[in-house]
This record gives sequence, C-alpha cells and structure tokens, in this order.
Amino acid sequence: MKELALHVLDIAENSISADADNISIEINENTKKNIITIIIEDDGKGIKKDKLKSITDPFVTSRKTRPVGLGLSLFKAAAKRCEGSFNIESSNKGTKVKAVFKRDHIDRAPLGNITQTLISILLWDKNIELKYIHTYNNKQFIFDIKDIKRQLEGVNITDSKIINWLKDYLNENISEIRGGEFN
Repeated sequence: MKELALHVLDIAENSISADADNISIEINENTKKNIITIIIEDDGKGIKKDKLKSITDPFVTSRKTRPVGLGLSLFKAAAKRCEGSFNIESSNKGTKVKAVFKRDHIDRAPLGNITQTLISILLWDKNIELKYIHTYNNKQFIFDIKDIKRQLEGVNITDSKIINWLKDYLNENISEIRGGEFN
C-alpha cells in the first residue's frame, strides 16, 4: 500500500467486520529513536487461537466473500521491510495489532492521509466509538469521538457539516503536533 494510513483503514475495517464497538488507533512517532509505532486495538469478537498463528498468511481469512486476506500480511511485510516488527494479539473479545517501522528507512511508506482514514471509519459505521492518539516526540493529540458526540447532543455524526468540521479539526491538530510535517 502506498500509505501507512491505508493499512490502518484496512485493519479498522476488519475490526468493524468483527463486530467491534470500540476501535483505538495510536500512532507514536519518535524522531529521536527513529521509529513509528502504529497500534490498532478493538473489542470485536477476536481471532480464534488456531487461526492466530497463521493469520498473516495471505491465504488465511475469515471472510466469506473471497479466499484471501492480504491486509495483515501486507502490513506485516511493510513493517519487516523497514527493519521493524509486527505483532498481533487476540482473545475471545478483542484484537490488538502493533507494527513498528524504522522512521527514516528508504522503503517506509509515508503516513499518508490519516485524517481521511479516520473519517472513512466514522462514515463506515457511525455507531463506532473511535479513539485516536497521535504522539509526535513529546507532543500529543487525542481525539475521542465520544467527546464529540456528547457535544453534538444527538446531531448525526455523518452530517456533511460535521464531517467537514472534523476534517479541519483533525488536520489542524495533527499538523500542529507534527510541526507542519505531513509524512
């Protein structure tokens, strides 16, 4: 995939398909340690233990629509290609995917449009409780849709005016902690 944000979107879509009510996405960029860590965690139905060992095999999938599942295998390959690591944990309730990338590795894809990824998740399922934490060195931005929904007092989160405001809000805050840097 051309952007790390697309990997995040793919994993989040898996979470929604696994009946998750809550998805947490955390991106930690540490320029001093030269790493980017991405963690996606959900409270969905989880992955059975017998499948967990082979879940990053592209020919292992829980989907009924096609016999292959490339998302996790591509995410793992992207991390490994950049001298990073990949780990997946799951139980009967919930899954946690963690990928670490060497930040300045020549093969590391850019972070990409994480704002559009977050908006896509919200539009995919307006009932999903999405939490996003982005840390850039010692600066942090936390976005919790529960807080936004409380302030909206029943206004539909997918209303175009709300979506446009969310895009601006996310872009502004992510750009601020990253010092204007977008990749």
